Amino acid sequence: MTARVPTERTGLRPAKLSHVVLKTDKLEEMAAFYRNFLGADTLFGNDRIVFLTYDDEHHRLALVRRPNMDRPQPNAAGLDHFAFSYRSLPELAAAYERLKAHGIRPDWQINHGLTTSLYYRDPDGNRVEIQVDNFPSVAALNEWLATGAFDRNPIGVEIDMDEVSARSRAGTPDSELLRPRSA
Repeated sequence: MTARVPTERTGLRPAKLSHVVLKTDKLEEMAAFYRNFLGADTLFGNDRIVFLTYDDEHHRLALVRRPNMDRPQPNAAGLDHFAFSYRSLPELAAAYERLKAHGIRPDWQINHGLTTSLYYRDPDGNRVEIQVDNFPSVAALNEWLATGAFDRNPIGVEIDMDEVSARSRAGTPDSELLRPRSA
C-alpha cells in the first residue's frame, strides 16, 4: 500500500489531541524542562501536579508526581514519543537555537520526508519531538507520497540542524531545506 493522507474526513472524530499526562518523581525538574522546552506557562501547580500550556488550551501537558518511579525501559511496550509542530522552518530553527542555548540538545535529527523532526529526552528519559511539516499542503504531500519515496524509506535521512539553521538564516528557501532526501 502506498502511503497517503486522506483528503476528506467523514464520520465523528475528535477535534484535536487535547493533552498529554506524564507521571514523574522529578516534578519540579520536569516542570522546568517543559516550561523551557515548550515556552509554556504554568496554569496550576502544587506538590502533586502541574498543568502547563503554551496556547489557548487550559493545559497541553500535565505532570503528576508519583514517588519512586522506575525509568522507562527501551524494549518495553508503551509510548515511544510525543510531538509538537511548529508552523515554519524558521520557527523550528529558532526553537532549536533557543534550546541549544540552554544546553538542551536533540539526540536525533532527521528529515522523515513527511516532516523535519528533532527528538529530545526529558529529565525522565521520555522522548519528545519538535517538528515542521515538509509540504505546504495535503495535496503536495500526497503527490510526493504517490511517488513511493516514503514507502521505500519511511524513516528518513538524518540531518544536521546546525547546518539547516545556518542555511535558513543565509536565505536558502525553506522548500529546498525541507525537501525529502534520499537515503
